[in-house]
Amino acid sequence: MAKKTIVSVKLLCLKCRQKVMKLIAKLEGITSIVIDPSKNTVTVIGDADPVKIIKKVREFRKSAAIESIGPPKEEKKEEKQGVLVPVAPKACQRCDVWYVVGEDYYSYCSIL
Repeated sequence: MAKKTIVSVKLLCLKCRQKVMKLIAKLEGITSIVIDPSKNTVTVIGDADPVKIIKKVREFRKSAAIESIGPPKEEKKEEKQGVLVPVAPKACQRCDVWYVVGEDYYSYCSIL
């Protein structure tokens, strides 16, 4: 029987969203995954165990919690006009990787 599991997790940037989506998609029995960045929630519909879903999300983000579990409902799709979604940065501080390479031009011996 399919269940609708809503997990609250901080999704700070696009990389965070993609990583969480990939982690959850690896589980068996998932029908759909919907990420809502404005509410910081991930809605998962399928036969997957909610405990396994939360364990996968916590591999990446330690602060994840289950908001609700219930039967999936057929939601009416309403066209939203004029609703602005906040734009997330391309990478948050945790996802952004910086490499520092020192350029020491005088590290070798030279005789003039």
